[in-house]
Amino acid sequence: MGKLAVVFPGQGSQRVGMLEDVLGESIVADTFEEASGVLGYDLRALVVSGPEEQLNQTEFTQPALLTASIALWRLAREKGLPSPDAFAGHSLGEYAALVAAGVLAFGDGVSLVQQRGQFMQTAVPVGQGGMAAILGLEDAVVTAICNECSTAEAVVQAANFNAPGQVVIAGQMDVLNQAIEACKEAGAKRAMALAVSAPFHSRLMLPAAEKMATALDKVTLKPPESPIVQNVHADYETDPEIIKANLVKQMSEAVLWTGSIQRLYQDGVTRVIECGPGNVLAGLNKRINRDIESMSLNSLSGIEKTLAQLG
Repeated sequence: MGKLAVVFPGQGSQRVGMLEDVLGESIVADTFEEASGVLGYDLRALVVSGPEEQLNQTEFTQPALLTASIALWRLAREKGLPSPDAFAGHSLGEYAALVAAGVLAFGDGVSLVQQRGQFMQTAVPVGQGGMAAILGLEDAVVTAICNECSTAEAVVQAANFNAPGQVVIAGQMDVLNQAIEACKEAGAKRAMALAVSAPFHSRLMLPAAEKMATALDKVTLKPPESPIVQNVHADYETDPEIIKANLVKQMSEAVLWTGSIQRLYQDGVTRVIECGPGNVLAGLNKRINRDIESMSLNSLSGIEKTLAQLG
């Protein structure tokens, strides 16, 4: 039987009421209580009751998703989930992967992603930058269009290589809109702006990356208990200092998710478990490589089903 990897989702998987069927579990409640102590507000109440507008603000979204993912991880481990052979996480999810792998203390992770959200939101004024999903074009075509639309004053670039034929781009609004139209003309099945508040994973995030480097210097990272495939180069990393440097680069560079899943497969991973709300990554992973068996730890029934599949 092939190797097992656990992966963690990023922004977009959150919703008010997520984890409703596991919030009564003591280990889940304890995880939210620990996070609330770090954040200084009742995170559980925000997740349960909203308001949705607040939960969707990135400085609140990021700690909420990290906490939800780690709560599900801890519950699954308590119920018998075996240690995986590898970890990965999509964008924000990389922090959950680092916590699960023992690289980063949970409290430090919660504090870091709260700051990360604040840094990312303030790097570009609201309304001046955005992101768009491009479906049905080759990665190289999308990259070329972004290069053609970018100028010395304004940039648009590929931000997430999510799956074959699915790329997210980010940049200043004027050139972003130009790139959307150019992608449509090039034959994209869909090219649509996303409801996000900033151009994440683009060079416009360099000011945020500088602040993130300072924040990361204040925490201790340990070698992972199982190797982690990181977003920026789609390869394994075990050195804490290099992991830290890659987290800084991740702020302003593309998430290489397609490459990350293929790297895991090349190393013998044939089963990938998504641990977190929703099942976005499970859907992407099936598009990337149909030889990989995808499972989801997104609820109590999901945990039970996954444990049964693993035998």
